[in-house]
This record gives sequence, C-alpha cells and structure tokens, in this order.
Amino acid sequence: MATLLEVSNLSTHFETEYGTVKAVDRVDIAVDEGDTLGIVGESGCGKTVLALSIMRLITSPPGRIVSGNVIFGGVDLLSLNAEEMRNIRGKDISMIFQEPMTSLNPVLRIGEQVSESIRLHQGLGRKEAVSRAIEMLRLVGMPSPERIIRNYPHQMSGGMRQRVMIAMALCCGPRLMLADEPTTALDVTIQAQILDLINRLKQESGTSVVLITHDLGVIAEASQHVAVMYTGQIVEYAPATDLFSTPLHPYTRGLMESIPRIDDIPGQDGYLKAISGVVPSLYNLPNGCTFQDRCPYAMEICRENEPELKENSPGHKVHCWLYK
Repeated sequence: MATLLEVSNLSTHFETEYGTVKAVDRVDIAVDEGDTLGIVGESGCGKTVLALSIMRLITSPPGRIVSGNVIFGGVDLLSLNAEEMRNIRGKDISMIFQEPMTSLNPVLRIGEQVSESIRLHQGLGRKEAVSRAIEMLRLVGMPSPERIIRNYPHQMSGGMRQRVMIAMALCCGPRLMLADEPTTALDVTIQAQILDLINRLKQESGTSVVLITHDLGVIAEASQHVAVMYTGQIVEYAPATDLFSTPLHPYTRGLMESIPRIDDIPGQDGYLKAISGVVPSLYNLPNGCTFQDRCPYAMEICRENEPELKENSPGHKVHCWLYK
C-alpha cells in the first residue's frame, strides 16, 4: 500500500519557567492508505502533542515544532503557510479531539457545528450544509438526526457527543483521521459501539486512521500497526500482531503485564502488576535511555548512551540496548 503520512525526526518543545520540555522527541511514524496506526502510552507521554503537531495546532508560545518533516500526500505540512494549512484541516485531515464532553462549543447547536466545515470546505449553502450534516449524523448511527441538530451539547449523552465528533471529522471525506482517545470517559458498551463505528466507516470510505489511546485492548481491536511512546519518543514500532505476540521493549512488556487478567486473585503474588518507579521529569531527563531507572534489565550502557530506534526483525523496530 502507498504511504499516506510519513513523519520523520519530528520534535516539539515547550518553553516553560522551569526549562524546556521535549514533549515530542525525534519521532518517526508512517501511515499507509487505508491503514490504522495505534499510538499507545501512559498519560503525558506525548501522544496528543504528536497529533496536534501533525495538524499544526501547537500554540506558540510556549510550544514550537523545532525539527522534522510531516509529509502528507507528498506535501510537507510544516512548509505550508497558515491559509494553506487551514484548507487541509477538516477536509483532507480531520481530528476527533479528546474529551467529547468539552470539545463541542456549548453555545452553538449541533447542526451549526457539524455544518460549519461543510460550508467552508465544500462551498455549500446553509440549507444544503444542514442536509449534509443530517446525513452524516444518520451515518454515524445518531437517532432522529433531524431533531438532534437543534440540540445543544449539554442536552446529549457522552456517547452521542462522541458520535457528533466523528460525524464532524468525516463530513468532508478526509483521507486521514486522527482519533485522540475516542473512547475515554465512555462506558464499555459505548466504547465498543464507537470502535465498531470507526472501523466500519474506515472500511467504507477508505480513510486512514491514527488511533491514540492508553488502552491496549482498543489498540488490539482496531490497529494494524502500533507505536509505543514513552517520554516523547517511540520506543517500539511494529505490526499489531507482532507487538502483542512478541513485545520487545521492557516498557511494552510492562504495559502488557499490567493488564488485569480474569484469573488474577487478590492477595496472591503477581496480582495487579505495575511498572516500578515513576516517569522521569520532562524538565530534566536522564542521560542515556529515559526508561533506565524503571527497567529491570538496565545496563551501564543504558545510563551512558541513548539507543536508536533500530529494526530487530522485518517491520519491528525497538529503541533499546538489549537489541544491538
């Protein structure tokens, strides 16, 4: 398959009163046409900042993209001016933002919010844009969309608001959709419905997806490739089947082992395993590997030199000195 998005050596820093935060540090990822790339990692690892960097939505100051390339459809998005980038956002690349409870404008009706990008990018009149909005809401399984377009966000449940966000993301037929924690704060039943909806719409429209989450179950359900992030870096990158069958990086293994299992018994050894230690301060990262203080396999070289993201087997890359 042809590569739709290729991110190389991307770094995004934030200048604060305490120092420079390397929120995204020399990241390399790629997304093929019609593929889903899952990006997983604990809170604060840089997943959302990576998505916002791709969309060129980093607020400056304090943030800035300091290096790298974001090649989308053969064009480097970082080389475009503000107007050219606005023409791409919502039309060719769309984003489902985190927290559907707060991402919608509370003082605008749903119909106005969904139809806004349709009018902007497709040049339709108000009446035609509203009809298209109703059609998109029906597509994402919204009951009575003719009534829903007159509602305000506070009149809807979390699952319904998330469906509105998906409808807004898909209304202009984007080639790439960035979904930032699309199932957070939703109950398990609604989570399954939203994942099924994203998968179905992806298959029907051919849209590529970058799925950002901290939930490995969601990644296993929906992704063909997976990137594992830690302290702003990609520490492992592999096809989903390889990652779950043969996790290589100690951090990835720790994430897998921390998943509660049905046969775990409270009080027994091994119940609810956790990764020891804490994430290092992004203001003062250690020399060498940033996972060294939490890693049971740490060696002297891990404290002296930083490893590179190297291919260990076909398509499976790992950022670790255990795999020279």
